[in-house]
Amino acid sequence: MSRGQHWFDALTQNMQQKAGPVPSVCVADGELAGRPCRVILVRPDAANPFPRARSGEVGLLEGWALAKVVQEATGDKRTLLAIVDVPSQAYGRREEALGIHQALAAAAGAYAKARQAGHPVLALLVGKAMSGAFLAHGYQANAILALDDAGVMVHAMGKAAAARVTQRSEEDLDRLAASIPPMAYDLKNYASLGLLSGRIAVSSAEAPTGSDLEKVNAALAAAQQQALGSTSLAHRLDGENRRASKKVRQLLRQQWALES
Repeated sequence: MSRGQHWFDALTQNMQQKAGPVPSVCVADGELAGRPCRVILVRPDAANPFPRARSGEVGLLEGWALAKVVQEATGDKRTLLAIVDVPSQAYGRREEALGIHQALAAAAGAYAKARQAGHPVLALLVGKAMSGAFLAHGYQANAILALDDAGVMVHAMGKAAAARVTQRSEEDLDRLAASIPPMAYDLKNYASLGLLSGRIAVSSAEAPTGSDLEKVNAALAAAQQQALGSTSLAHRLDGENRRASKKVRQLLRQQWALES
């Protein structure tokens, strides 16, 4: 099983697991710290009719399915927890021809609307959180938490693919990442961008122990409580390496005011 499946099963053992719209999207309903909660996972499906989405990628079916299960859960105020272990969006000619951009936008939009409507949206990174897959499943969360483990990586593109696109070696990319935080794959650099709400130290990221589950549930409960009072993502600009982002926004606001 994938990391994501291990953590989904462990965190939802006292919840009601439901059949998702497609086999690659898992759903469970229950409670988190006394509040209604829906837990959502994208997992590998070797029988996926789209070959490019058989290893846990977020493809056409997954995008639309995520949008559906999120929208279904927004009738009553409840927490949405995205367990994130996604290696990539699904890249392929069929995906592009059939509008994967629309499927992923539908998923991201559903999460964003839920957050803006006052549903606490949390993301727990337990494995890879890569490219458009993470944008569609997890990135719109009020709070993004991650297991403090080398196997948890966040980036817009896998390192091998980035090396091909930039015509550099993977070693060159590692050297650049040492001085350019957005190019890095590790959680420390990602946290410096203001996007990570917390890292959780666990004894086993592959197979969570009882102690690991206690730590994660406590962190999720705290993040849920904090998310109840806000629907904004403005706190992401408070990262130590977001000074330029703040400056750009300030200048844009000034220009807009002058032209208005």
